[in-house]
Amino acid sequence: MLEVLQIPALKDNYIYLIHDDQSGETAAVDPAEAGPVLQALAANGWELTYVLNTHHHGDHVGGNLELKRRTGCRIVGSERDRERIPGIDIAVGEAATLKLGSFEGRVFDVPGHTRAHIAFWFAAADALFCGDTLFALGCGRPFEGTPEELWQSLEKLRALPPEAKVYCAHEYTESNGRFALTVEPENTALKARMAEVLALRQQNRPTVPSMLKDELATNPFLRPESEEIRRNLGMTNADPVDVFAELRRRKNAF
Repeated sequence: MLEVLQIPALKDNYIYLIHDDQSGETAAVDPAEAGPVLQALAANGWELTYVLNTHHHGDHVGGNLELKRRTGCRIVGSERDRERIPGIDIAVGEAATLKLGSFEGRVFDVPGHTRAHIAFWFAAADALFCGDTLFALGCGRPFEGTPEELWQSLEKLRALPPEAKVYCAHEYTESNGRFALTVEPENTALKARMAEVLALRQQNRPTVPSMLKDELATNPFLRPESEEIRRNLGMTNADPVDVFAELRRRKNAF
């Protein structure tokens, strides 16, 4: 079994510990800070094998060096971003694989938010760790890439099995959903999901992970083919990437 432990960090980040109970190997995904990871490891009696970084931003790699110093773990990051991943030991790219005990993680290159963003897909556990590329009801800003690059990255992720669990790195779902309702207000699945999101947040409970099938039904950034979205944007006959770019432009100003 691949166990996933979600650790809140900073203001709205999530760090994940993934643990193979047979081998005892454990990986920390995007450790914003070391302290909460070390506490969780101690509480569970786990030893850290790897750090998996999706991209170089400080709120994803801030704990790298202390975790490496304290645990001797090996740090995995994009081969195209070696100079910006602190302490990197293993550089990976598209279609590379990483063993965590009996589980195999596949790497996807998903640039757009940053030039060298990657995601980790553990097919046997239906678990996608996608950093800031795909959020619950949203997606990352294309800081270092173009909307076209980010859309191509999202196309890779939306082709995964619908039962995939999407472990994104931030609790942005409520604000993302409020934007989604401005462009697809008649989407009944979206309205129902937002009611669930609001109920969870009122109890200070996480809305992450989400299911990819729910993202496909409600996340506007995976739905540029939606007739309602196109109609509300005045882009009925536009190319999907142009619709996506307009959605991202509007979200930036939302």
